Amino acid sequence: MRKIVLSILLVGLSGVVSAHPGHDLVGNNFASAYAGFIHPLTGWDHLLVMLAIGIWASKLGGKARWQLPLTFLASMTIGAVMGLAGVTFSGVETAIAASVMAMGLLLAINLPIPAISRIGIVAIFAVFHGMAHGVELHSQQSYAALSGMLLATTLLHGAGLLLGSLLNSQRAQLTKWLQNGLALGMMLVGGYLLIA
Repeated sequence: MRKIVLSILLVGLSGVVSAHPGHDLVGNNFASAYAGFIHPLTGWDHLLVMLAIGIWASKLGGKARWQLPLTFLASMTIGAVMGLAGVTFSGVETAIAASVMAMGLLLAINLPIPAISRIGIVAIFAVFHGMAHGVELHSQQSYAALSGMLLATTLLHGAGLLLGSLLNSQRAQLTKWLQNGLALGMMLVGGYLLIA
């Protein structure tokens, strides 16, 4: 129960709803790595999607428990490197907001999705998240910040897997209620980000 409370506090204490506020990245590697680490924890969009990937992977079980988080990490890295190189498009923020809504929907429904399609969905979402990070870091050319973001993302996926495991071990009705509540919250946050 303490772990669930800690997860809820982590979500509740995350930063503003604005998708990508400035993070005051500075030149030295430690400060850049710290700024990169903090970034996924200070925006609802990143925090929710990264936790949801872990929860969804836990809900699916089997190979999905490692395939989905690793796919997200690898694809986010590719997107971030693209962003660092200056590759982007104007719809990145819209795609990120849509990913929040879509992950909420995927948590709410039990639609049988083939493994390759699940991996593709996660990879696409991750590229957009990574690209947004990379564009922000473009002026710094900071791979230290990227490593910090990857570490925070890994921890958030782990927290999602843990939360998903805890939910699966609880009574079925409570699990369904909590997952549906989180899914609805994600769809509302994603919708707000789309119109904000």
